[in-house]
Amino acid sequence: MNQALEQFDRRVAGARVTVIGIGVSNTPLIRLLVERGAQVTACDRKEEQALGPVAGELRALGVVLRLGEDYLEDLHADLIFKTPGMRYDLPQLLRAAEQGARVTSEMEVFFELCPCRLIGVTGSDGKSTTTTLIAELLRQAGHSVHLGGNLGRPLLPDIEQIGEGDIAVLELSSFQLHTMTRSPHIAVVTNLSPNHLDMHRSMEEYVDAKRNLFRHQRPGDVLVLNADNDLTRAFAGEAVGDVRMFSRRLEQADFYADRRGDIYHGGEPVLRREALRLPGDHNVENMMAAMAAVWDLVSPADILAVAGRFAGLPHRLEPVRELDGVRYLNDSIASSPTRTAACIHAFAQKLILILGGYDKHIAFDELGELLCRRAKAVVLMGATADLIERAVRAAPSFVEGAPPILRCEDMEQAVAAARGLAAPGDIVALSPACASFDRYPNFAARGEHFKDVVRAL
Repeated sequence: MNQALEQFDRRVAGARVTVIGIGVSNTPLIRLLVERGAQVTACDRKEEQALGPVAGELRALGVVLRLGEDYLEDLHADLIFKTPGMRYDLPQLLRAAEQGARVTSEMEVFFELCPCRLIGVTGSDGKSTTTTLIAELLRQAGHSVHLGGNLGRPLLPDIEQIGEGDIAVLELSSFQLHTMTRSPHIAVVTNLSPNHLDMHRSMEEYVDAKRNLFRHQRPGDVLVLNADNDLTRAFAGEAVGDVRMFSRRLEQADFYADRRGDIYHGGEPVLRREALRLPGDHNVENMMAAMAAVWDLVSPADILAVAGRFAGLPHRLEPVRELDGVRYLNDSIASSPTRTAACIHAFAQKLILILGGYDKHIAFDELGELLCRRAKAVVLMGATADLIERAVRAAPSFVEGAPPILRCEDMEQAVAAARGLAAPGDIVALSPACASFDRYPNFAARGEHFKDVVRAL
């Protein structure tokens, strides 16, 4: 049996364990802790009615629920699992640590207990697609793969089913990495740009959290970096393990894509652009990052097979429908300006874009200039509508009416406005450049609403 898991079982049996956040990742964790004999208290800001049936299910397991605005007060526990999006230095958590509690997370404990090789992916953009590509490549090559992390599926509850010869592939956010003291055997940083500055105190703190992906690696481990990004390229000088670079600019990089998007390794062609089903230059980068991570574990035939069949994940340049000659795309994952820029650059023609949402305190200056040059029309909604309009109007190339800027109250109005502006051959894309939390619980809910509205046209 896994010795680390045996030690964990002894540690939690009879222990007072508090789990903060009753959501997708922590509910299976709560059940795991109850099965191992822990005295579990589950805390959440939501009231019981908002939690729905899960509240009753947890009470039936003997879990004590602490709900509502005071859910973080008086945290008396031996072990505390915080939700990934919660800062580690909240006064209540610091006070609990001073009283002897160990504050950790589901992902940190998974790293401690996992018996197999770990591949971790982080970055500002492209994490989910790159992580999924890595998993698909490994499965195509016959490996037993466990895919999880920030993709939404917790792997700790499956720890007993993971064998030493398996491979765990994890998407990791800055929040999950912030206090991490272990690093995966293979680490991939897709790119870095300002993001989550509503939660991180500075860009420096955000970047430093990302460093934990490779900070604790050992000689022989692998670090994959984007050579075209100043921040990620600089990480190479801090690496302990082997560094593999990918680039669309530097032919000497380990993996290089030319202007057509053909990918080379060591000067030899590996994958032609027409063989990659995913659209957009950003997905050429994601494919290079995935190939670099698993180059020693898969064959060229495996790469070709996956490239030809993998069409992408939902809410990422996802085709919704074509109506009256107009194509509608759901790119709700675009929760930052750089993601929306990637959407714009994926097409030669100008797009009609629906933008706006929750304010993550990221500047829209560069996006404003890009919208002036590459948008047929800008349709704004949500909390950041004023900020985005201001950035467009302040852009050096702005001319009144080019692009036209429309303001809407909700998704229904926004889709109707975009439809009214569109002509046959146009593309309407929801690519908000912002998080969804002003109106939706997550980007997926926003994307599903957009798809429902478009399908109802």
